[in-house]
Amino acid sequence: MKVVLVNEHDQAIGEIEKMAAHEQGLLHRAFSVFLMNDQHQILMQQRAFDKYHSGGLWTNTCCSHPQPHETIKEAAERRLLEELNIIATVSPFYEFVYRHEFENGLIEHEYDHVLTGYYNGVCTVNPEEVAGVQWMSVSAIDTALEAYPEKYTYWFKLAYPAIREWILM
Repeated sequence: MKVVLVNEHDQAIGEIEKMAAHEQGLLHRAFSVFLMNDQHQILMQQRAFDKYHSGGLWTNTCCSHPQPHETIKEAAERRLLEELNIIATVSPFYEFVYRHEFENGLIEHEYDHVLTGYYNGVCTVNPEEVAGVQWMSVSAIDTALEAYPEKYTYWFKLAYPAIREWILM
């Protein structure tokens, strides 16, 4: 799978295989989806244990990379279906850039588009992508992050504060 290389303004400057982007630490386009239910809980995902990095860690509902021919919204809605068998409409919320080096030598350097949506149904996880899911309240996430920050992905900890503020407004 190819990812879209971007500059610091999210302007596409090329394409590269996903693993090559992570091996070289090249800035590329990504997205993170946060689905909420009517109780203002976030659907959290535990990444499959054999993922190329951050396996077994908890994170937002869905995160991935758009393919070169896709919009962020199209890619996010596609991945919700592929990972969780969820059909939901998502909307852009905000964007941020981060860079993180993992113990296995891979580097995430992403221009991350954060999207939100609402969903009140059940989901069926794709075990190749997802180890588990759970709905969590803001207070439960706050408590878990304080007690066990190592159990959460790096990008979730960066994206969550803005989502938290939005939910609590």
